[in-house]
Amino acid sequence: QVQLVESGGGSVPAGGSLRLSCVASGNTYSRAWMGWFRQAPGKEREGVAAIYTGGGSPYYADSVKGRFTISQDNAKDTLYLQMNSLKPEDTAMYYCAAQSGLNIRYVLQEVAYSYWGQGTQVTVS
Repeated sequence: QVQLVESGGGSVPAGGSLRLSCVASGNTYSRAWMGWFRQAPGKEREGVAAIYTGGGSPYYADSVKGRFTISQDNAKDTLYLQMNSLKPEDTAMYYCAAQSGLNIRYVLQEVAYSYWGQGTQVTVS
């Protein structure tokens, strides 16, 4: 089992920044892959960024490349999402997700992940 707890959301003006955190606990193998997803009202959940915790380059959605950075602190079992130059269209509930193994083709797809946090709201106005 894996438990994921997000924090760091809030309300910011356009152009502002936020850093989201996701504290993970439970089976380390089951969270080899970790990602951030978001869901705006009336829209499907979409992948934002993902990373293999064992190393390698992260993956980003085109809509956030150059603005968002995913990172991890293995000593703290924490995943981060640094969000800069925020836009109103970034407004959504942001979720942390984890999975033991996945097909790279689906790294930013909801279906690839088994474990989810409860989410943290980000509002950009």
